[in-house]
Amino acid sequence: MNRDLVGYGAAPPDPCWPGGARVAVQFVVNYEEGAENSVLNGDRGSEAFLSDMVGAPSHPARAMAMESLYEYGGRAGFWRLYRLFTERRLPLTVFGVARAMEANPAAVEAMMTAGWEIASHGLRWIDYQSVPESVEREHIAEAVALHTRLTGARPLGWYQGRTSPNTARLAAEEGGFLYDADSYADDLPYRNAHGQLVIPYSLDANDMKMVALNGFTEGDQFFRYLSDTFDQLREEGGRMMSVGLHGRIAGRPARARAVARFVDHVIASGDAWICRRVDIAHHWNEVHPA
Repeated sequence: MNRDLVGYGAAPPDPCWPGGARVAVQFVVNYEEGAENSVLNGDRGSEAFLSDMVGAPSHPARAMAMESLYEYGGRAGFWRLYRLFTERRLPLTVFGVARAMEANPAAVEAMMTAGWEIASHGLRWIDYQSVPESVEREHIAEAVALHTRLTGARPLGWYQGRTSPNTARLAAEEGGFLYDADSYADDLPYRNAHGQLVIPYSLDANDMKMVALNGFTEGDQFFRYLSDTFDQLREEGGRMMSVGLHGRIAGRPARARAVARFVDHVIASGDAWICRRVDIAHHWNEVHPA
């Protein structure tokens, strides 16, 4: 069985977070809008994933309502989250889909001006589960090249999101990524079978639960879940917490208020290192080298 079901077990390592912080808190803004499934992008059908039209089918033609829900993320939602974090002068990581960033240069410029890390979220926001290995390899290379052209620097972080069985190996073989985030397997960084540093991500402390059939229906639920997660990890100490956000989801007004309440809760605790994922990678490599 080529799986690690043991991990650190009962004795996880001490991450020695800077400043004696008990939790490293890492916010991610996923920028995907414009790179989702669409016949305009040459796909066989419209997008059917992660929108307020829960359970929407994919259509073999343009789905105008779905397109507009995604467009909200780039037009309004991203900027609401941008103001929320920049007003508090907080760092974060963007998971940027290359084709989505190409469609909104102003958003990319804002990310760079704010000093945010822009990690690669692949070339397209599509499901790679059944994509041929050769095509996925080409997409990774194209994503890195386009990302570099748009931002002036290659991405150091990688998160495909909708992965294939080959993704982790292909990302490691690419050779330029400091870390891979395509895992939900731990509360601390670790190294995978390919020798790649993994900074695990989260699908539970994630606004995607606001548009899931079994998810949160209001901002208060989202806030409580985030704050309970943080408070538990703070009590344990020596842990990492990832929070996943999207402009078209958490960028909606009521949900943004819940995010703001949680951000202020974390700041008020005095026990958090709020940082970028690349900062965690550099710190981990220094404290726990391969």
